[in-house]
Amino acid sequence: MSSLRDDTATAGVGPQPAGRERPGWLAPVSLGLVVAGLIVSAYLTFEHFTANATLACSIGGVVDCAKVTTSAWSTFMGVPVALLGLLFFVALLGLCWPSTWHRRERWLDPARLGWVTIGLGMALYLVWAELYRIHAICLWCTAVHVLTFLLWIVVLFGQILSGPAGEVTADARSD
Repeated sequence: MSSLRDDTATAGVGPQPAGRERPGWLAPVSLGLVVAGLIVSAYLTFEHFTANATLACSIGGVVDCAKVTTSAWSTFMGVPVALLGLLFFVALLGLCWPSTWHRRERWLDPARLGWVTIGLGMALYLVWAELYRIHAICLWCTAVHVLTFLLWIVVLFGQILSGPAGEVTADARSD
């Protein structure tokens, strides 16, 4: 029996050595976090383009969503940060879809971990901006930052627990 799986759907991607099975909790937990991030990011994007018409958050004091979402820091290279967050979660939806977790193409694990690491870096940058430049916190933004951090942990541990793509475990070598 061969230890290679030849179920790749992408042209140019060769057979992948079978690694350990992914933990059962990985796909539903990551998908749940992505969907939650999509919802909050969609709300923040809507608020950005409607001038915070229905923004449900405190105004004034340390917690002031309007101050954060209308600051100069609410855009990155001319693009609304909320829209970037929405696009980030849309891409993660594909990378964290349950059937995608079961595919073993070599590029998927590094792409998933790399993408969520970029998102975490952006979240840390935005937290810094809130604390040290804007001097206000947006609870909706904080929800996105926390979801991104949790996704990073889930993806990282999922990759650690299942081994890197392409790893041949002792069980697979003995086949």
